[in-house]
Amino acid sequence: MSISSQNSDLFKPVQLGAVQLQNRIVMAPLTRSRAQAGDVPSDLAAEYYAQRAGAGLIIAEATQISPEGKGYAWTPGIYNDAHVAAWKKITDAVHAKGGRIFLQLWHVGRISHPDLQPGHALPVAPSAVQPEGQAFTESGFKPFVTPRALEAAELPAIVEQYKKAAQLSMQAGFDGVEIHAANGYLLDQFLRDKTNQRTDGYGGSIENRARLLLEVVQAVTSVVPSERVGIRLSPISPANDIADSDPKALFSYVVEQLNRFKLVYLHVVEGATGGPREVPGGFDLQVLRDLFKGLYIANNGYDLDMALQARASNRADLVAFGRPWIANPDLVQRFLHGAELATFNQATLYGGGAAGYTDYPPMKQG
Repeated sequence: MSISSQNSDLFKPVQLGAVQLQNRIVMAPLTRSRAQAGDVPSDLAAEYYAQRAGAGLIIAEATQISPEGKGYAWTPGIYNDAHVAAWKKITDAVHAKGGRIFLQLWHVGRISHPDLQPGHALPVAPSAVQPEGQAFTESGFKPFVTPRALEAAELPAIVEQYKKAAQLSMQAGFDGVEIHAANGYLLDQFLRDKTNQRTDGYGGSIENRARLLLEVVQAVTSVVPSERVGIRLSPISPANDIADSDPKALFSYVVEQLNRFKLVYLHVVEGATGGPREVPGGFDLQVLRDLFKGLYIANNGYDLDMALQARASNRADLVAFGRPWIANPDLVQRFLHGAELATFNQATLYGGGAAGYTDYPPMKQG
């Protein structure tokens, strides 16, 4: 190892707005599709997250802000009292272990299917542009459909859903919230010119395409202190059939505008989500780190050496890991002691119960 774990501040406490984190290692949001009927998180989730409370910050799995925001089978919600009660068990379990946890607020937009929508309605989107790919429904994978373009008059209600979800998140005991504006979901769909072909005040220019996102940020920070609000972007990821003709100009504008709200962090998927870090038509994302006035969380394909280097060169304030957390509930300790990492079972990633969820053991001591 070129940089010693023992000498790196990756493992030292850091202040994240209103909360102190025990280290700079983040557990990225990971969809596991284990919610119960009514999008209610399961009791097993409390054990799962508590096992991983050694993270400096846990960003809980993407959580739909409304029934219409759902795009995958068995994902949790945060839009009613039953959700608050279930999430409260989870946040209590994490806090009891000394951990910190934010909730990621999510609306999938067109990345859904009528089988997942109330009344089997069409999914909604900025424009009626069908994505390539398939939706994960309770009866298996089904091709995406052409979504329904949202009317401008419908957008205030969606902004209000984000606001309500943020309020409910705090009632559920979360330390903060992350606005999910990445990976080709609704807010990202409005940002990009491939998916946003509107001609009203929410389409066309970069300023117009960014309007809905900024309205959401304004609404969320009106009910949750900005030092407890972060945002996730994936400026050059093609995830969920998304693209833009000039991502550098678009996301430079977005980040400059976000500074008005004094958000605590910017969480960036560097490269293709879950794929290569270098992508065609990409740009150096350090441009965004330099523009942003808060803390920068780097994400995508990091290993320990890369994380140590990122801190040593100050290319990131915190580093998020996703998949390594699945089979390594004590990931921070394994990193600190140079222990071998376990590998997860692909067959138990999504759906099911404890198998492949809460039964991965910590490393052997001694």
